Amino acid sequence: MYTPKHFEFENEAEKIAFMKKYSFATIVTTKAGLPIATQIPFLITQNAGQLVLSGHFALANEQAGYIEENTSLVIFSEPHAYISPVHYDKMENVPTWNYVAVHAYGKAKIVEEENAKIKALESMILFYEPGYLEQWNHLSAKFKKGMARGIAVFDLEVTDLQGKKKISQNKTEAERQKIASYLEKSELSSERAIADLIRKK
Repeated sequence: MYTPKHFEFENEAEKIAFMKKYSFATIVTTKAGLPIATQIPFLITQNAGQLVLSGHFALANEQAGYIEENTSLVIFSEPHAYISPVHYDKMENVPTWNYVAVHAYGKAKIVEEENAKIKALESMILFYEPGYLEQWNHLSAKFKKGMARGIAVFDLEVTDLQGKKKISQNKTEAERQKIASYLEKSELSSERAIADLIRKK
């Protein structure tokens, strides 16, 4: 990822927090030299210092057949906003786009054991909707095993983590405040989120 120094994240912990907040991401893998991609929710955990991204495909998704043999790229990207040059003090400026993104690279390992796959689903439930766990616990073992057989569960160990936080850090404080004031009035939540990030910087 091309990241000028003034657009870098402060540290790895900040990147991980961003991934957990915007955990619906795109996983890209190569098949015969061509990229294939799927959008799925991820569970982000740290185990003995190793960052692990867990998720699952539908069993019929061909991408599951390539994630063990190839390095995958997982793209976490959410808040973004068009930035008009009307907010800048000088006439000689052009439009740009503010955004935040994290790229995680690594090889995945398919989880084969049935109970481990069910446990992975339960971990997802605990992260995304803990209140659903009670209903899940009352479902039959047959139903749960049927769900597990229909998916390809995987754990991806991250070997490289890159991030870019482009929120007008290269502009003056006055320009940044004008941009934030404009975006925080937007009807779009992504633009309001960018305004909030600008204010917090």
